Amino acid sequence: MSTQNAGGAHPEPLPPPKSGARAALEYTGIPPSWLDKRPKLPSRNWLIFLTVTTSIASYYLYDRRECRRIRKDYVDRVKGLAEEPLGSMDLPRKVTVYGCKWPGDEESDRSMKYFRKYVKPILVAAAVDYEMINGKRHGDLTNKIAEEIKSRRRIEVGLDQPVQSMMALPSLATPEVQRQRELDGGLIIVGRHTYKEFMVGLKRGWTEGLEKVDKEEFMAQELASDGQFDEPLDPGASVQELDGEPIPTPSRLPPSRSAGLYSPIQLSSPVAKPSVTQDTAIPLSKNSPPTFIPALPPFLFVSFTNYIGFKQIPLMLWGLFNERHKVRSGSEAAFRLIMKETRPFAPPSASTQTLETISQFSLTGGDLDFDLEAETYYKKSLSSTPEEIEKARKAYYESLPAKLEITRALARGTREPTKDEINHPPPTEVELRAERLKKELRWRGDLEGWEIVKAEQPVAWDERFWNALRVFRDPPSDTNEGTTTDKDFSHS
Repeated sequence: MSTQNAGGAHPEPLPPPKSGARAALEYTGIPPSWLDKRPKLPSRNWLIFLTVTTSIASYYLYDRRECRRIRKDYVDRVKGLAEEPLGSMDLPRKVTVYGCKWPGDEESDRSMKYFRKYVKPILVAAAVDYEMINGKRHGDLTNKIAEEIKSRRRIEVGLDQPVQSMMALPSLATPEVQRQRELDGGLIIVGRHTYKEFMVGLKRGWTEGLEKVDKEEFMAQELASDGQFDEPLDPGASVQELDGEPIPTPSRLPPSRSAGLYSPIQLSSPVAKPSVTQDTAIPLSKNSPPTFIPALPPFLFVSFTNYIGFKQIPLMLWGLFNERHKVRSGSEAAFRLIMKETRPFAPPSASTQTLETISQFSLTGGDLDFDLEAETYYKKSLSSTPEEIEKARKAYYESLPAKLEITRALARGTREPTKDEINHPPPTEVELRAERLKKELRWRGDLEGWEIVKAEQPVAWDERFWNALRVFRDPPSDTNEGTTTDKDFSHS
């Protein structure tokens, strides 16, 4: 007869035997409650969260892995060129990279960052040297290219002498060799906005005269005669007379060459004209635009679009997870330049028209429409750029009389300076003139630059460019410098 507990309860069942792994884990100090937990399916919200985050992370890692693979494949195709030996007097191939500020972006070197990230690695692998020229403000690149072309024209017609080295070094190449090296290189143009500035500078350089004009002096003389710094006449003041004629106040006198200084001697002299050196000394035969433009290095067009603004955030996110397309585009562009396969420049649609007829409408088509779609991503607010510049100019000139009144009163001692004016002296009249000159140069430069890059403005063109321009093209499909063919890349 079995015995029972005093309470009549059934005996507790024996615990299941512990496995060796559980016994070992308990001896490590892990709480037994942790070992008694049984795995279970996460909740619905956790499943959604884990699925979304895992998918996003996986797609991001896949994209970056593809970026490395594409870049490595193109590097393998061109790295053999870097191993080719050079002569003791030879120089590596060199190209020039042009970029400028994207409209509406405060960061002026965004296009250069694009080049360094997506195009430069392939050029470096092929031992191609490069020089980067970037315009920090709209119009800077245009002015630089135009001045370089004019300087070369002045040397060619004998107005200036080329820069001579102090010592005749054997490593210095002749002008013919340097010219051939330029043609063997190339010009990389990043983005349509850079393309517009480049073509305008190219046209101005081969069209405008060769006079050397000091823009700051030209602007200073123009501003000095517009009466903004003239003192208002006091109706109650008596007008002094000399020989029956009123004596003008200093602000009514024509400006001298010294900023802020006036001389009665200049009363009989007209306002000084802009300083132009050798304006009358240049013969018409040398100063007229040439009828023929020499060949330029081939162009490499690199598409570039910069997304700015709240409405373009979805495109920014799409680009973050699809960077492999940018890597492939940049690598293909660099590969075209390295292979040196070129084609003639595709002319615009109005190629059969004369110069007089072409000037009446804009030319489109051909290579002039390069990266045309990028202009659709300009911010809509940029269309009011001229109005904003004019608004800033109006606000400045409205506040200028009050500044001049304070400055002149303190300079003439008609009133004592305040405590704030002692601690922070206001600008002098000379400083105000310099400030105004600087602002006007910036306003006019920004307005001129915007007129070049705005979406409505077509790319500049000149009939003389027909035989001077060439463009890098894709090499034949059977070109194989490595282990990967073009066919492989078309399906990657």
